[in-house]
Order: sequence, then structure tokens, then C-alpha cells
Amino acid sequence: MTKNKDLGAGGKAALAGAIGSAAVAAALLYVKRRKQRDDRKLFITPSGELPETD
Repeated sequence: MTKNKDLGAGGKAALAGAIGSAAVAAALLYVKRRKQRDDRKLFITPSGELPETD
């Protein structure tokens, strides 16, 4: 015997909203992490050059 699990229009909308919110949150985290990684690359000394010191 199987149970009928019909969500109805409201349930489907809630599910779509939850999935959409999760996708937006994941995209924001990805962009934030990528920006931090790019910012760290600016301060790395190139491998073939010696750092200038006084």
C-alpha cells in the first residue's frame, strides 16, 4: 500500500522557493570565496623575482 503524497500548489511553491533560496546562497558563497582567493593572489611574490628589501 502506498500513500499519496500530493503537495498541492502551495507545497510546490514552497519547495521551489526553498530550492531557489539555496541556489542563491550557494552562488553568493562561491563568489565570496573566489573574490577572497583573487585578493590573496595580489600579495604573492612572483616565483622568479626576489623581494625588494631595505
